[in-house]
Amino acid sequence: MFFTQLNNELLKLFARKRTHIGFGAFVAAEFIILLLLQLQRSKKTFTDLLTRNGYGFDYYSGITLAVLMILFTIFLLGGLYLALVSGDMVAKEVEDGTMRMVLARPISRIRLLGIKWLACMIYTFALILFIGGTSLLAGVLYRGGLGKLFIFAPHEQLFAIFDSPAEGVWRFARAIFVLSLCIQVVSTLGLMFSCFNMKPATATILTLSVMFVDFVLRNMPYFEGIQRWFITYHTACWVRTFHPIVPWWGILESLFCLFGLNVTFFVIGAMSFCARDFKA
Repeated sequence: MFFTQLNNELLKLFARKRTHIGFGAFVAAEFIILLLLQLQRSKKTFTDLLTRNGYGFDYYSGITLAVLMILFTIFLLGGLYLALVSGDMVAKEVEDGTMRMVLARPISRIRLLGIKWLACMIYTFALILFIGGTSLLAGVLYRGGLGKLFIFAPHEQLFAIFDSPAEGVWRFARAIFVLSLCIQVVSTLGLMFSCFNMKPATATILTLSVMFVDFVLRNMPYFEGIQRWFITYHTACWVRTFHPIVPWWGILESLFCLFGLNVTFFVIGAMSFCARDFKA
């Protein structure tokens, strides 16, 4: 019965039109980025960055562009559409009046919420894998091949070069997997707010507000010494997998912190969900 209930929850989730907006938005963003990279000024800026560090234009490759597209879009667009979907999970059914019918069945509220949480996690994995796959495909089609990987992320103190396409693909795939684990915290946060007595739009806005405020505070130079206290410091650990010597202990520490936050957000949401009176 568990898998039947999960399947039904996924059918409800993907039947909503807004669930698919994120997929289309990322394809549009990738197209716009590649279109702007056709401009000579964009190419010159990229070339200057490489030549100042003693490298040639051959690092302007398909896999490099794939990483670049994800690096500069995932937080804003990914956070937006994950919050939009997860903020609907409970609040939308309450607003539509279907939650009372669902709770009339012989299933505990914790089990129901757990199934919704698992559906959120599956959606998050699907969206991130889609983003990774389409970014790589777009970059390869644009440049005519994988090529060498170059990644520059000054906030993470990262400047890395990988001459082997095979190693570049391996690091890219590994980073996408870690990213799919990191970004789950946004979905769980949205689900938590969705369990409160509020509209779906309010749950989405609150989720985005928490993440954006956290991001702004983390990027203020005055708080550099306490960066580990911010959620976005830990969600950025996927970028650190591109370091030539990967700081695995630091990445595992961030993943455990995010796991703890996921459990905390779920417990808080479950307490609110179980205490609510849907008959009123």
